[in-house]
Amino acid sequence: MPDSIPPNVDPAIASSAAIADPTADIELPPNFVLPTGLSALAIPLLGWSLWAGLLLAIFAAFLTLQAATLRLRFTATALDIYRGDSLIRRFPYAEWENWDIFWYYLPTLFYFKEVKSIHFLPILFDPKLLRACLEARNLPTRRSWQ
Repeated sequence: MPDSIPPNVDPAIASSAAIADPTADIELPPNFVLPTGLSALAIPLLGWSLWAGLLLAIFAAFLTLQAATLRLRFTATALDIYRGDSLIRRFPYAEWENWDIFWYYLPTLFYFKEVKSIHFLPILFDPKLLRACLEARNLPTRRSWQ
């Protein structure tokens, strides 16, 4: 099993064969690196500016809640976003124009453009597994990180 798959992912679901199979359903597990990093930055910022530190801490708490409750699921035809067992939104791959993950060495933002709209999502999931799933589905990419 590749090292890009987090240890808390079911190996039967997230094996390299499952990732490479564009018809397999893969659910990305949460990753709390971004909210934790923002929380760590909020602490010294509190000493400089109380309001700025509080705003950053609130935003970090919001991202922590999102990471704990939201799930991205790659299916054969769409990227689905779930909150618990409830489907919130479906993004059919047929409507995607391109995607990108900013920044390569410190991934914090996932961008994708559909025919009708542009979406930015904070990286609350394993960025390597996210990239592997996107590439396995042969979605057009901007590739700013290459």
